[in-house]
Amino acid sequence: MADTQVQSLKQFILSETPDGYLIEIEGDKGASMAVTATPGQIDAIIDALDDLLSEDEAADEVEHEDEG
Repeated sequence: MADTQVQSLKQFILSETPDGYLIEIEGDKGASMAVTATPGQIDAIIDALDDLLSEDEAADEVEHEDEG
């Protein structure tokens, strides 16, 4: 996903709708995007972020063990 137009996250808003959720994202250069998501899609996003953060934490633990 290499894109020269990628912006840094400025704002992230998650709100509940009658059918699921509305995700609003704004970049630091003003670009914005709004998408709807089902509860299942939100669960998948949460799981993916949890997996990614768990991998980062495991890598950090290995680094600290190697330093000691």
